[in-house]
Amino acid sequence: MRVDPFRLYQATVGSVQRLSPHMIRVTFTGLDGVRSNGPDQRIKIFLPNERTGSLDVPTGPEWYPEYQAMSLAERPPMRTYTLRAVRSGEIDIDFVAHGDTGPASRWVGKAAPGDVLKIFAPQVTGEHMGAEYRPADAAWQLIAGDETALPAIGAIVESLPAGTRALVFAEVPEDADRQDWVTAGDVDITWLPRNGTLPGHSSALVDAIRDTAFPEGAGYAWIAGESAVIRGLRRHLVTERGIDRKSIYFSGYWRLGRTEETAHEPVDED
Repeated sequence: MRVDPFRLYQATVGSVQRLSPHMIRVTFTGLDGVRSNGPDQRIKIFLPNERTGSLDVPTGPEWYPEYQAMSLAERPPMRTYTLRAVRSGEIDIDFVAHGDTGPASRWVGKAAPGDVLKIFAPQVTGEHMGAEYRPADAAWQLIAGDETALPAIGAIVESLPAGTRALVFAEVPEDADRQDWVTAGDVDITWLPRNGTLPGHSSALVDAIRDTAFPEGAGYAWIAGESAVIRGLRRHLVTERGIDRKSIYFSGYWRLGRTEETAHEPVDED
């Protein structure tokens, strides 16, 4: 019998931990069966509708078009997040806390044990199920992104086996948003605090990588963050640094001036 790769779970907040001024970790319970296919595993979360409190989400094979057919005023907001950690019956999700700027940030700013939301996550393991980190036998790795990519970057760094050479670049709002990661890999981490510059308006990530000498051999790059910034960084890696396009995973986790509901217009991904 075929088992759907993903399913909808009801998740209950078990604990809330502020990791830094702009990052909050929420541990959710009641999640027996959730699986992760890699350190950058993507999931969908559904937040209570801010007007009605509703968490009614369609189920079944046509759930997504049915969800899209719901009016914005009525449907629970959906956002994409990374599974930061998976344990028996519970998971961690790290949220960027940026004030009263969106439903997820507003929700996590008030989150408390016992609160409930819904999560669309894998219930089986396998390839191409929302996890894209695949370095194969690269001689070295480049892992880079802004604070929205920090959960995936941290999980990737922690997963590196001994002897794996990696250059990591993390753009964060301020110096206090640095995180400590334990890894067996041979890792150089460059923290890039914006210190007042608005998200999506800094060139620090691209500039720092442009100024860095890469190790010898064929590299692999995993880069994620604001869409235009990441497209520019990918272009630099391909045209100026000679990294094979097939050895670069890139993702626009967000687009400046857009929400997840309005971020689907086509963009040139040269």
